[in-house]
Amino acid sequence: MRFEGTDSYVATDDLTIAVNAAVTLERPLLVKGEPGTGKTELARQVAAGLGLRMLEWNIKSTTKAQQGLYEYDAVSRLRDSQLGDERVNDVRNYIRKGKLWQAFEADQKVVLLIDEIDKADIEFPNDLLQELDKMEFHVYETGETITARQRPIVIITSNNEKELPDAFLRRCFFHYIRFPDADTLRQIVEVHHPGIKEALLTTALTQFYELREQTGLKKKPSTSEVLDWLKLLLAEDMTPEDLKRDGVNALPKLHGALLKNEQDVHLFERLAFMARRERR
Repeated sequence: MRFEGTDSYVATDDLTIAVNAAVTLERPLLVKGEPGTGKTELARQVAAGLGLRMLEWNIKSTTKAQQGLYEYDAVSRLRDSQLGDERVNDVRNYIRKGKLWQAFEADQKVVLLIDEIDKADIEFPNDLLQELDKMEFHVYETGETITARQRPIVIITSNNEKELPDAFLRRCFFHYIRFPDADTLRQIVEVHHPGIKEALLTTALTQFYELREQTGLKKKPSTSEVLDWLKLLLAEDMTPEDLKRDGVNALPKLHGALLKNEQDVHLFERLAFMARRERR
C-alpha cells in the first residue's frame, strides 16, 4: 500500500515519502504548513489514491477529545425514562459514536483526518495519546473496550496556531508542506486550469511571487488563493497586457482574491502613493 499522488493532486517527492513512512510506521502523519497549501486535501487524495474510505473530524475551539470517541446523551435518557420509553433499558441507545470509534470499528482500513488540531484546547492532543497509540479505548457506560479492527491511516493537520505537546509530537511522523516553487506551482495550475496560455500564466505567477515577497505583508497569499485568482483572470478573459502594473498602480488586478486584510491593501496603496510622489 503506497501513495504515489493522484491525477488531481500534485504531491512532491518529499510529501509522498512522508505519507508512505507514516503508513509503514503505523503512526499518525502530522502535517503543518501555511493555510491553503493543501493539507486537508492531502487526506482526501490519500484516501482516493489508496482506494480507502475517509472519515473527517473537523476540530473547533470547543471540541473535546471525548467527542472523537463517543458521547453519552444522559439528558435524552432521563427524558425517555420519564416518558416510560423502553429504550432506557439499554444504555447503548444513548451513546453516539465519534469519528475514532467509527474508524476503529470499520471492517476495512480507512483514512481518518483530524483537521486543524491546533484550534482546540492545549490539552486536546494529550487527551488522545492513549487512543492513537494503542488504538483502543474504554466505554465506561457499557464496560466494553473498543479496539481497532484495522489500524486507520491517521492524518492530522495544523496551521501552527499553537504549539503541540512534545509527548504528542513524539508519536507522530511530521511533515511540513513548504510553499511550492514556480515549477511545482505550474504543475498544480495545470491540474486545475488545464491549457491556460503560457504568456498569461508567466505574467500572473511573476506578479504573484512578487506580491508574496513584498516586505511587510501580513498574510501571504497561498496556493488556493492563486488558483482562485487565475480562475477570475480566465473568467474575465484577461491578457498579459491587462495585468501589467506600474508603480502608480501597485495593486494587482482583482486583488481581492489575493489580499485578505485591509493592512495589506493599504501597504500596496502606500507603495503606489510613494511611487507617484517620486514621479513628480
